[in-house]
Amino acid sequence: MTRKYDRRQFVNLSTGTGITPENRSQKNSPPLQQSAGKPLRLGFIGIGGRGSYHLNCALGIEGVEVPAICEIKPVRLHQAKRWIEQAGLPTPELYDRGPDDYLRLCEQEDLDAIICCTPWEFHASVCIAAMKNNKHAVTEVPVCITLEEAWEIVETYEKTKKWATIGLEGLGDMTLLNMIRSGLFGEVVHTETGYIHDLRMVKFTPDEEPWRLQHSLNRNGNLYPDHPMAKMLPVLNVNHGDRFDYLQSMSSNPSMLREYAELNYGKNTFYASAKYSLGDYNASLVRTVNGKIMTIIHDTSTPHPREDFRLQGTKGIYYSNGRRIYIEGRSPVEHTWEPADKYFKEYEVPRQKVPPRKGGTIEGHGGGGTQTPVNWYRLVTALRENRLPDWDVYDSVTSAAIIPLSCNSVANRSQAVDFPDFTKGKWTTRTPIMPLI
Repeated sequence: MTRKYDRRQFVNLSTGTGITPENRSQKNSPPLQQSAGKPLRLGFIGIGGRGSYHLNCALGIEGVEVPAICEIKPVRLHQAKRWIEQAGLPTPELYDRGPDDYLRLCEQEDLDAIICCTPWEFHASVCIAAMKNNKHAVTEVPVCITLEEAWEIVETYEKTKKWATIGLEGLGDMTLLNMIRSGLFGEVVHTETGYIHDLRMVKFTPDEEPWRLQHSLNRNGNLYPDHPMAKMLPVLNVNHGDRFDYLQSMSSNPSMLREYAELNYGKNTFYASAKYSLGDYNASLVRTVNGKIMTIIHDTSTPHPREDFRLQGTKGIYYSNGRRIYIEGRSPVEHTWEPADKYFKEYEVPRQKVPPRKGGTIEGHGGGGTQTPVNWYRLVTALRENRLPDWDVYDSVTSAAIIPLSCNSVANRSQAVDFPDFTKGKWTTRTPIMPLI
């Protein structure tokens, strides 16, 4: 039976993280000011654009300390040191002996968790080093880029009971998830979105994210699935009553990066003459064992606005472009879109209240606000309560596995590739992700 939930029912049903059966008895997370005990100790590895943002978020939360930071660029390292001191916290230990100095931090420091904001290729090794040294790990996306890394993360978690996740990624629109859980759309049949973000300028700007260009040179597939997966994985109940069965992926020719480089840097430059592997547009189809389909797109090389989200159910459809909806038997005109505003109001999930932030404006890539992001509040609360954050280990590696699987499929004329079951069968009993309040 499906239904919509009022606030009281949400309080009773919400797990705090909304993910694992073990957490179903958890009450709503209390305000951080009410948390007792020793400070929460976090170490930061990588303090570039996103690392600076996350450090700023953490420094604005009562009871959080940052005893250690690791960064290969001295300017970034000492800027972070100043921020920590200006927040009234003890001067942190600095780890700056090269790209592998995170190993020394993980071995020597007494921390509750590390926050990893390095280039992609270091994420898995940083997380595994943290887990093996009795620390949880939270990383920027993706948590890994190979299947071997994914399995090592799972096995290390199951052995050490220390987790590594993309715990700050968020779970999409909770009111839309409430509509789905309440049966408004019937059974979900198909979802579609992607990472559709014009990053040509970023790829050719060394001070921004130069590692993105390297991946465009070396890999051809769906290279950045986690942001769209945040919308789709909870909707499809993947790892929570269903799982991905197999994937097929196809890429267009790579031409836009070369054209952009010729126009902006000249035909005789390395950028213009380089051989790019990443297709301008990648579309990947994933089928679940229960027969649902997901379309996930990757397009970072063409001129366009940001991505849309589309959800098709047996009773209706939602399309984020213009926030349009059609519900069979309920929409006023047959087979005609209507505004979704009244449905979002009817099924609204109250926003979670977050304690006031210390300090001023959040800096770094994604900053500008003056309120602690709810994802940071939820992560810190989960750490204090010694439970998994909103994304658990199995969901994190499942999302990242789209990268190598799509590359394998593209390289083999879009042949179907079996999707690993990282839960080892536990997906059949893990409860669906619930809306958060």
